[in-house]
Amino acid sequence: MELLVHGVGGATASGMLADPRTERVTGDNTAGIHRCAADRDAESRPEDYRDEPVREAYVWSHLTSGNGSRALWLVLLPFMVVNLAHWMRPTAESHGRTARAYGLLVRLVALSLTVLLTAAVCEVTLDLTAWQCAGTPACASGKDWLGFMSPARGGWWSQPGRRLALAAVVPAALTGLLWLLSHRTWSAYESQQPADTTADACGPEPGAHRPALCLPGFWYGRRIVARLRAAHTAAALLTIAAALAQAATRYDRAQGGSGALDATGWALAAALGAAALLVLAAVCRRGRSERTADGATDRATVRGLPAAALLLLVLAAVHAAWSRPGWVSHGMLPGDRAFGLLVLAQGALVVLLALAARRLHRAAPVARTPLGGLAGPAVAMLACALGGVMSGGVAQRIADWLDGRATPGMGDGPIDGPPVLLSWQAAVIPPLLVALLLLALHLFVRALRVRRSILRTVPDGYPGERPDATRTGVIAGVIARAGLTDSAPWIVGAAAALSLTLGACAVAGSWTTRDVPGEAAEGTPGIVENTAQTAQALGSWLVGAAFVLLLTWGRRAYRDPAARRTIGILWDVGTFWPRAAHPFAPPCYAERAVPDLTWRMQTWTEHTGGRLVISGHSQGSVLAAAAVWQLTPEARGRVALLTHGSPLERLYGRWFPAYFGPEQLTDLHGGIRCWRNLWRLTDPIGGPVRLPAGTGPEVDCGPLRDPLSYGRTAEHPLPAPVLGHSHYQEDPAFARERAALLARLPAQDSAGRSSG
Repeated sequence: MELLVHGVGGATASGMLADPRTERVTGDNTAGIHRCAADRDAESRPEDYRDEPVREAYVWSHLTSGNGSRALWLVLLPFMVVNLAHWMRPTAESHGRTARAYGLLVRLVALSLTVLLTAAVCEVTLDLTAWQCAGTPACASGKDWLGFMSPARGGWWSQPGRRLALAAVVPAALTGLLWLLSHRTWSAYESQQPADTTADACGPEPGAHRPALCLPGFWYGRRIVARLRAAHTAAALLTIAAALAQAATRYDRAQGGSGALDATGWALAAALGAAALLVLAAVCRRGRSERTADGATDRATVRGLPAAALLLLVLAAVHAAWSRPGWVSHGMLPGDRAFGLLVLAQGALVVLLALAARRLHRAAPVARTPLGGLAGPAVAMLACALGGVMSGGVAQRIADWLDGRATPGMGDGPIDGPPVLLSWQAAVIPPLLVALLLLALHLFVRALRVRRSILRTVPDGYPGERPDATRTGVIAGVIARAGLTDSAPWIVGAAAALSLTLGACAVAGSWTTRDVPGEAAEGTPGIVENTAQTAQALGSWLVGAAFVLLLTWGRRAYRDPAARRTIGILWDVGTFWPRAAHPFAPPCYAERAVPDLTWRMQTWTEHTGGRLVISGHSQGSVLAAAAVWQLTPEARGRVALLTHGSPLERLYGRWFPAYFGPEQLTDLHGGIRCWRNLWRLTDPIGGPVRLPAGTGPEVDCGPLRDPLSYGRTAEHPLPAPVLGHSHYQEDPAFARERAALLARLPAQDSAGRSSG
């Protein structure tokens, strides 16, 4: 049998099997295995499939690009990115404590992103809407939905504390929605039981020297996701409660405040602090358990922590809504210092993460690892930057909409607007984009040089055909552009370093001047003042536009299946890994797909004793390799692996060296009967596996010719297209290598036993 696994962007069973008449033999509407209708009973006719294998297609595209609600996952982009940082850890064979510290630091960065998102929603609803706009007649006039809270009407909701308590419903509801989404996907993905035989996949002694992906608990993250979901839910609720308590206690502690309410506020603050320590304890506990399929759920933490945080939020709302007749809202809530401390904490965590990653990399360096082992910290920094941009964009756009200011971000409307720090963060975005554009221009020029350098060698791959300058230029251009993928570390490293540096400058500028950049630069030389005002206005517009673009893209994806598939490609790459750091990240589809493939290969080989080639394209090759790792040694002896357009080494081996590094891929090669990998120079995603010399039979087959024909030939009378990353099965090498793999597998005798 040949088991086909498609890659990113989705596929249909009819397209994969090249037959419009297909039937699903197992699975459901989310993911299933299909066959041609004529092959439905192939097992009862084994003599018909001795020369050509029966073909099956595993279709998993709905795991990432199903219904329209998946488009809303765009809002969770920072959570997905920080989860990737966890898996980018360098190898840690002899530094277990440093590796555990690395995982802990990533989980703390993830927790800070939850707090940041919640604080941003509180800034919009509590500060900008309920505190500033509803308390300012010039802003509240003309807004009927705010009129009942206006002090001018003197209603029950007109007191500032009651307005804040009512506005807190919005971030609390958002937190509840995130909890619900996480719980539903946890039930559908993390709760998928691994195959019963995976306890033997690493051999009798699954020690530290065996790949992590063969461990039985690797694709079973039920326990840690449940615990982290409780901790992050509680952290979000406590953030809302702290915002309410801070506003009320600031008034109570001022002259004329109530002593009883002040004492209540102190008690509430102490309870919030104790609950925050419990949240930190839950996050700091041991991370994933991979050696066994741990089905425990830490019921006391999972249920008690969110319930306690919700109770404290209710108490904080009651405390804030208590009657304070003399309380009048003015200015803005004291959130600027909190946002600054949060940004500094994120920067400090990223620096500590970089120190841990560098130590791990220096202890066991792996060739071709990007950024000297600092890929994980760089990606964590980008997650923080994305969170900051999204938070600032939401606050800035809502502020501009509420006060109708003519100049975005300049503070010339009836309300003070968002915290000063958010304006400084917006002002550093233009120089960041300029630097990245210059780097992109440098890479573009380098690609042009590469194209010129290979113009002479392209015709050498097609001996006997007349050179054509136009055709040669097209092929050389595709090859040069495909090579740009290997320059991604430059972009990621530069963006992370600039984000860290400029973020620190933004905090320093907001704390030292206590004013927005445009007004802080008043009195300086004209060029400095004009540059500061331009950067602030342009940056404010950019973060707002980015937020609007995100919403527009999500709305379009909800209605347009084609756009939804495009977003699905992003999730195909970003959500392969389990949710080890952030429980609100989009779910890991591999926790469903890998057990599916493992169960199918294990049971089919045991039942039939037949030979099986699992053929994975692009991301499907990563799923195939992960599933093969989970097989028992006996099943691996009847399975061959055929990968094409595979990012196993080019992407996963470089960026995730602890899981797909040379040592791990060599182990996969040694543990399976045979493996071949097809690749092209024109492919921007796939590439060679690059196993070390002396590790057994050659794995890489390539580079394959692309296009198959340089000019018009008898076999190709029309110009052959440059295929790049797609249509590997159209290359004659595919059928040839598949037949060779089947021939190398042990044959089956008439009694169904292996004969070789």
